[in-house]
Amino acid sequence: MDLDWIYKTGDPLLETLLGSILIFIAVIIFTRIVGLRSFAKFTAYDFAFTVAIGSIISSTLTSKTSVVYGSVAIGSLLLLTYIFSTLQKKIPRFSNLISNKPLLLMDGATILEKNLSKSRIEKSQLMAKLREANVTQLNQVKAVVLEATGDISVLHKASEDTSAVEDCILADVKS
Repeated sequence: MDLDWIYKTGDPLLETLLGSILIFIAVIIFTRIVGLRSFAKFTAYDFAFTVAIGSIISSTLTSKTSVVYGSVAIGSLLLLTYIFSTLQKKIPRFSNLISNKPLLLMDGATILEKNLSKSRIEKSQLMAKLREANVTQLNQVKAVVLEATGDISVLHKASEDTSAVEDCILADVKS
């Protein structure tokens, strides 16, 4: 019986193990330099970054690509992430090009059906988020926002609370 599909005597197991350790250390060093932004929840470019990093790590560990080559590729992607986040802060128009704006799904007890449709969120998903937030009546809801990361935030009040949501909380949310 041929067991080459399980293990080949020429497989570079030691090199793969050492490469895994070195790539892991390189990712930690680079992300410490660039900052936690590289681990933020997904925007469009965060997703592209994550897929690219996974591909680089995979090809570095399973092919003839050197660890230094893979580390340089990862470092350059982390540098791009740093540049993109800096440009987002300095150029609002750039931020609009690469990131979604938060979208209002409920304004008080009113479900904004048009925005649910635009965001492809089902009403049942919205209700699930309300239940997660311990909302028992729609009149407890002050606002529900689909965040740029894809998370849904529920701003609600206790039954006796009549205060409004401060404008700054919803400042960048499309209605």
